[in-house]
Amino acid sequence: RQQKWKSSVFTQAKMPPCDFVPEKYESYPYEHMQKIREQNIAPSLRTYYKKPLLLHQGHMQWLFDYEGRRYLDLFAGIVTVSVGHCHPKVTMATQKQLARLWHTTNIYMYPAIHEYAEKLTSLFPDPLKVVYLTNSGSEANDLAMFMARLHTRNFDIISLRGGYHGGSPYTLGLTSLTPYKHGVANGFGCTATMLPDVFRGPWGGSHCRDSPVQTVRKCSCTEGACHAKDQYIEQFKDTLNTSVPKTVAGFIAEPIQGVNGAVQYPRNFLKEAYQLIRERGGLCISDEVQTGFGRTGSHFWGFQTHGVVPDIVTLAKGIGNGFPMASVVTTKEIANSLAQNLHFNTFGGNPLACVVGAAVLDAIEEDGLQKNSEDVGTYMLLELAKLRDKFEIVGDVRGKGLMIGVEMVTDKDSRRPLPAEEINQIWEDCKDMGVLIGRGGLYSQTFRIKPPMCITKRDVDFAVEVFHTALQRHMERAA
Repeated sequence: RQQKWKSSVFTQAKMPPCDFVPEKYESYPYEHMQKIREQNIAPSLRTYYKKPLLLHQGHMQWLFDYEGRRYLDLFAGIVTVSVGHCHPKVTMATQKQLARLWHTTNIYMYPAIHEYAEKLTSLFPDPLKVVYLTNSGSEANDLAMFMARLHTRNFDIISLRGGYHGGSPYTLGLTSLTPYKHGVANGFGCTATMLPDVFRGPWGGSHCRDSPVQTVRKCSCTEGACHAKDQYIEQFKDTLNTSVPKTVAGFIAEPIQGVNGAVQYPRNFLKEAYQLIRERGGLCISDEVQTGFGRTGSHFWGFQTHGVVPDIVTLAKGIGNGFPMASVVTTKEIANSLAQNLHFNTFGGNPLACVVGAAVLDAIEEDGLQKNSEDVGTYMLLELAKLRDKFEIVGDVRGKGLMIGVEMVTDKDSRRPLPAEEINQIWEDCKDMGVLIGRGGLYSQTFRIKPPMCITKRDVDFAVEVFHTALQRHMERAA
């Protein structure tokens, strides 16, 4: 189907074909939608782009707006559409369950929750075999904090600066990014420690991370030792020795930081950090909200890429391909701590959510999406690295599988973030050429590329060519 629109930016890049034809848009005109947005929708819910997109329909890696324009979705509803928009298998399973049973809640037994619990926990190593289903990632992390405190009878929890673990009043204490902080008391018992960021931090070199693309910084390592990792672990010990009591409730970290722009730690950092926490009686929590379900390619769960087994794992986003569901997976022993009193979730693990979750797991396996994440993600990382070598403003390309960050700088030496207005223009140009990407990082200086895991190498060629064009246009403007 031919596009009905002309890009406002001239590009040689040819959008890959798609034989899906969207339905005719029949809702309110754009201007009326904007009015409703201004008057009836909370202003804290901000939109992307100068002229926000009015989207109408989705099909796998593609989105269609109200005028029938097609976009390659490289942000997947913020890393949430894991197997593809309106994936036929997931849609069919959901429709079937919609006609059967939506809701009874956990006071009764129904097949879906038992089938799903067995299916999900079979993908985890022992002893992570008990699941508590919730509705969102914030809720899952909230519960993980609560469980850690109940189980250890300690209170303090350590997180990494730059980490995002939710926006609820409880999890805001762990989230360590200023834009999400509100001027109200929060974070009692939460301590953020130095982020082992090998690109922007004080230490880091060209062999540190588990990625096909390393930083352009020189390495100061000796054979078999990582200088950066050792230095960041010293900082971690410093926090343990100064900022918290002798015993702690736990430590939470994303295997790769998501909102902060796909930040990766030096190899073995998490392994040593986990050991230090356990020596102080704490539990280790892996926040897999963005890294789970095969997105990193080499493994199904992000923690496996670090060679660790956490005590608690939190899941959300890709778990339901856009359906609101989330989960805490832990051990029988830790789960028992919550059973001493009542703790109830009305919608968590409802029949509809569990059927969606099971269909998503089937789609990942049947469509070979973990392998696709590895192959297509590695290809994309290497293609983007060529642009980093060509353009001074592309400071760092990093990530693993289809969890990718491209950090924009004024120059590679200073690593100063590229000014917002310049980044905005590149971002807008990409959108005008039909490619949607996310933003992240402390200064919103990092492009976040985390598409549905069904994208192809052909899609990557198109996206990279579009990004290349946008960068060239930026250079022309600057000149």
